[in-house]
Amino acid sequence: MRLIKSIFNDVLVLQSKKYNDERGSFSESFVSKSFIEYVKKDIVFCQDNITYSKKNVIRGLHYQISPYSQSKLVSVLKGKILDVVVDIRKGSPTFGHNFSLELSSENLLQLFIPRGFAHGYITLSESSIFHYKVDQYHYPKNERGINPNDPNLKIDWKIPKDDWIQSKKDKSNPSLSEVKVFDFKEDLYG
Repeated sequence: MRLIKSIFNDVLVLQSKKYNDERGSFSESFVSKSFIEYVKKDIVFCQDNITYSKKNVIRGLHYQISPYSQSKLVSVLKGKILDVVVDIRKGSPTFGHNFSLELSSENLLQLFIPRGFAHGYITLSESSIFHYKVDQYHYPKNERGINPNDPNLKIDWKIPKDDWIQSKKDKSNPSLSEVKVFDFKEDLYG
């Protein structure tokens, strides 16, 4: 597995090596000891989730507030998506900045998104199967969302807003300036 830095110190891009032969291919998608070495925290994932989406489906920007905040390790099993991460740690030098990356079943890239960041993605291919590991269970009372079309975030989703397919809940999410965020000094791994 190869480590690639992002614009955020704690958001990591990981790339699995693919081995091909006459039967097909093989790759290791998660190796705990390598992951811990890269992340420099003992992250214990408790749940794996898979979503299927059609082209133009946008999900996010999602996060959970403390004490149930989540770290995620995300990848694409089929298709191609644009993945977006936003720093929502008030007081951080990169607060409100975003990072985007195309993840696909072809490039074998994974993205580690630590606590303190909002996350979303849009499907660029005809369909996608998205896989993510989380280190905290889902707590509906602690889930939050930010409008992916917040003009202050200036996210280029690669697909015009008129073509987006969104849940009613995500359509009604407020802007970053209107949501509860994390304190940069807060110990998110308590």
